[in-house]
Amino acid sequence: MRPVHQPPAIVALGGGHGLFATLSAARRLSRDVTAVVTVADDGGSSGRLRAELGVIPPGDLRMALAALAADDPEVQDWTDTIQHRFGGIGALAGHSVGNLILAGLTEVLGDPVAALDELARLLRINGRVLPMSPIALDIEADVQGLEADPRVSRCIRGQVAVATTPGKVRRVRLLPANPPACPDAVRAIDVADMVVLGPGSWFSSVIPHVLVPELLDTLIATAARKVLVLNLAPEPGETAGFSTERHLHVLSQHAPELTVDFVVVDSGSVPPGREREHLARAAGQFQARVVYADVSEHGTHTHHAGKLASVLEQLWSDPDAGSRGSEVAGTPEERESASWQ
Repeated sequence: MRPVHQPPAIVALGGGHGLFATLSAARRLSRDVTAVVTVADDGGSSGRLRAELGVIPPGDLRMALAALAADDPEVQDWTDTIQHRFGGIGALAGHSVGNLILAGLTEVLGDPVAALDELARLLRINGRVLPMSPIALDIEADVQGLEADPRVSRCIRGQVAVATTPGKVRRVRLLPANPPACPDAVRAIDVADMVVLGPGSWFSSVIPHVLVPELLDTLIATAARKVLVLNLAPEPGETAGFSTERHLHVLSQHAPELTVDFVVVDSGSVPPGREREHLARAAGQFQARVVYADVSEHGTHTHHAGKLASVLEQLWSDPDAGSRGSEVAGTPEERESASWQ
């Protein structure tokens, strides 16, 4: 592990907008950032390309590339282009340009990781974007509340179906079971200084990472400082009605041997009192310290990149900055970040 006076090698795991927020924060702290991205999306442009071409779904990978792209003006045009989504009603309607580029590069180069590295080179990314598995995966969930008897579970399949179910998700699985991990992702976690899991769609973007056996084994064994970032609020569908502590319980149920060092919680989402006591006990399942901080965009359920970066920087440079259940003190950088809103 690098000395704390040097920027850490950071690995961020997740998918979608949650991972975009983490990467936007991590890149402020270090030039050595690796994204490990879920590959179970079966909706929209990603789902169509997956079904038609047999590629791993590119949408979340594209968003991670955009989050880490260089700020140079000439690169910004490319970033805007890969994020551009075609309109109209024809065959291209709804497709993102970046999804098509990744699908094409994968066919030309014969390897999704090589395709990601090539597009990362074009975007002048210092780190890497990697899939959590080299093959496309499916999510299957046990859901209660869809039958007349609320105690009866129904099995539903597909990331979109899980994310939008009106029932209560109890457990998720990956298909095929025990899928392979991307070897480069395993190596990145193994040598990382800091690993960040979450925020994001809990059952479809966060928990899938611990369902890939080799990824979980490496997460358990790594000497990296491990940080779990909780969502700012329950999501309609898969975590509707969940308390903050419930998010920890279900993650622990899926990965009972996983430990983390810190659980980052937005101080405004969990007021002082009994709920924080319950959360501290739930974090004990991971042997983790709960750290409260203002990490939200004002008036939204979105993480603020500058505020989250400030917290991650403190947890790297001064891991004792937040004692169990306490607030992380605001730094000048965090206060400056707040003024950007």
